[in-house]
Amino acid sequence: MKATDRNRQPETSSPNLYLTKNQAAMKARCPRCRTGSLFIGSTYGKGSQKMHKNCPHCNLRYEREPGYFYVAMFVSYAFSVAEMVIACMVTYFITGIADSFWLYLAVVIAVVIGLAPFNFRYSRVVLMYWLTPGLKFVPETAVPKPVNPQS
Repeated sequence: MKATDRNRQPETSSPNLYLTKNQAAMKARCPRCRTGSLFIGSTYGKGSQKMHKNCPHCNLRYEREPGYFYVAMFVSYAFSVAEMVIACMVTYFITGIADSFWLYLAVVIAVVIGLAPFNFRYSRVVLMYWLTPGLKFVPETAVPKPVNPQS
């Protein structure tokens, strides 16, 4: 028996053909097919971030109703508050300075500006994946991810 035969999975096990919900959310994929991209370009790419109106793969309309993405502002606000609290705590633990208003103001401004593209993108992803009832994964609209022949 060859060494490769011993490492091979049994034929009866079915491989996971689709991205999991968390994997698709991290890659900012369509919540219905988990194949099409939600955004044009990368998070920190050149120019402003733009979102597709419809999924390039399954043609799902992303804006469910007029003003749908206004709710994402609340999610982005929660992200920003959590990031600011964590940044201030880390600043305190690193410097040990508790009474420097200007230090903490500079840290908070840098964190908010630096993470704004991340907050914009992932607040919309969180809204679509976890805060929108009825928007579920439909395997029939998805394309299975390619199976790695070496595994």
